[in-house]
Amino acid sequence: MALMSASPLHPSFIAELDRDLVATSGTTRAVTAPFTGEVLHELPHSSVSDVSDAFARARMAQLAWARAGFAHRRAVLLQAHDNVLERREALLDVLQSETGKTRGQAFEEFFQVLSVTRYNALAARPVLRGERRRGGIPTVVSTRVRYKPKGVAGVITPWNYPLSLAAMDVVPALAAGCGVVQKADDQGALSILAVRQAFIDAGVPRALWAVVAGDGAEIGGAVTDEADYICFTGSTATGRGVAEKAGRRLVGASLELGGKNPLIVLDDVDPEKAAADAAYACFSSMGQLCVSIERIYVERGVAEPFIAALAARVSNLVQGANFDFGSDVGSLTTPAQLARVQEHVADAVAKGATIVAGGNARPDLGPLFFEPTVLSGVTSEMACFAGETFGPVVAISVVDSEEEAILAANASDYGLNASVFSGSTARGLRLAKAIDAGSVNVNEGYRGSFSSVDAPMGGVKQSGVGRRNGREGLLRFVEPVTISHATGLVQLPRTGAEFAALSGVMLVMAAVLKGIRRR
Repeated sequence: MALMSASPLHPSFIAELDRDLVATSGTTRAVTAPFTGEVLHELPHSSVSDVSDAFARARMAQLAWARAGFAHRRAVLLQAHDNVLERREALLDVLQSETGKTRGQAFEEFFQVLSVTRYNALAARPVLRGERRRGGIPTVVSTRVRYKPKGVAGVITPWNYPLSLAAMDVVPALAAGCGVVQKADDQGALSILAVRQAFIDAGVPRALWAVVAGDGAEIGGAVTDEADYICFTGSTATGRGVAEKAGRRLVGASLELGGKNPLIVLDDVDPEKAAADAAYACFSSMGQLCVSIERIYVERGVAEPFIAALAARVSNLVQGANFDFGSDVGSLTTPAQLARVQEHVADAVAKGATIVAGGNARPDLGPLFFEPTVLSGVTSEMACFAGETFGPVVAISVVDSEEEAILAANASDYGLNASVFSGSTARGLRLAKAIDAGSVNVNEGYRGSFSSVDAPMGGVKQSGVGRRNGREGLLRFVEPVTISHATGLVQLPRTGAEFAALSGVMLVMAAVLKGIRRR
């Protein structure tokens, strides 16, 4: 147990960040600190005309940014990386103040910003500089592909991971030569503005990365209506609306949506180690993470010791509000999240589920604290069976075989992340191939794939479309342009007589090319 801590953020620091919003409506919204329930600041809200102005200025700034070239953008982003690193304590304070995370889980998110920034700064030129492609007729036609920035991207991010989710969309857009107008969630706006300042101080033009805030439907809708490409992270229901808007405008979109992520625990694990790893996979950031585990399927041969070890591990987690590394788990972020968690647990218990660990709110620690909770006996009529809780609740079920575990894991409308724990890496990798998810981790809950910024991340089924990170994350923000030119070595046929003269040669060439080309 740890006592509540007041936010270390100075009012003048908060006011300076708030002034960086593109917001002239004169309206504000009180944002509260999860640890204490006290008002953290009054966040200025933007208007639709503010969004239009932000896009207009970003478009002007983007023209010069694109012309500046890869070397300039690389240098600026690498300096931004160093600025972020130097400001780590302030960024961790802001992130904890807004989200209620522990210091350790805030650090994990902060470290992701460094990884994403470094990767995109260094990868942009090799991935996007263009390349030769085979011409239709070798030596007669020469063909290259170049990549043109799409313009200004609209980035809409939620409150749960404001630093890393912003970085995974904004930084590759900047590296590719695009501008950004970002709609921040009210609860995460300070974190975004604080990390943005590190990029501005490194040389990113202020207008190139604009931040707006306000009502999701109104301001988020305005961003979607003007963007040349859209990045959205949030619920599946809202994501469908974003996709429809993008589709009507014929602009691209990447959508990372909900998840009901499964973990399969095989009967060859060390139950104590598996329980420790599972507890982190389920309850990091209080389960308010799209890729965290909400379902566990454990083989019967190890079920009893694993469940006992998990219950003990969860019961011994240190929960509190500390701006240091003294807590294992923190607070929920909003009253709505607490209400949803309470509703899911109460509904499950009322319909016959058993609480294995946790199950109670902790108002003695703070207004939004709830114990990490493990449930057994969860059935299909319960709200937490198939619906995303997005909180510190996991349902555990015993299965009799690998096949039963895979079928249960895949029996979901979602497919964002999954995990397999096994004493044999080969066995775990074999099962991973059978799971329907955009990312699958073996002997890790989510951090293996989440931290691999050179690899694509995204969902299947109702968990979204498109990918962030890796080459795929950069290629979102450019249009491939094919440029071909005739070499003049041979004149391509234009008349019937010219075709008659060259058709035989061309047929021989087709046969020869088939013989020498292997792809």
